[in-house]
Amino acid sequence: MDELVGPRLYSCYKCRNHVSLHDDIISKAFQNMMYGGLSHSNVATRTSKAYLLCRQWLLFGIVSQPRPKKINTITFQGRNGRAFLFTHVMNIVVGAKEDRTLMTGLHTVADVHCGDCNEVLGWKYERAYEPTQKYKEGKFILEKSKIVKENW
Repeated sequence: MDELVGPRLYSCYKCRNHVSLHDDIISKAFQNMMYGGLSHSNVATRTSKAYLLCRQWLLFGIVSQPRPKKINTITFQGRNGRAFLFTHVMNIVVGAKEDRTLMTGLHTVADVHCGDCNEVLGWKYERAYEPTQKYKEGKFILEKSKIVKENW
């Protein structure tokens, strides 16, 4: 049987539960942040048997969405080092909201836990109080040390 080509994913480092797609990264530290009209990676470069995903627009890597334009170069910092800002995550549980003073000011955030093993992977920005930080609202931080690449 032919193997299906699937998307590049990020998974929980502990249990390998799929938590996000590479295409959902808004900002990743130390990478070229503007894709503009450049060609898309056509979802993946490696193969796998099947994927259990929560996104309807992605059907076994055959249908894809163009990468969103990246925001200006911004380094995101998590509790344990570098972190990535994502538009969407999946197979997670969002914890209780709380106000935290982060490097960029006061935010209302909620911890994001893996849906399988309950490991804290990052947080969701619920509210930003600084006008310059409003773009983060509704988006997710996943810490680099808590996720692994799948299908790269």
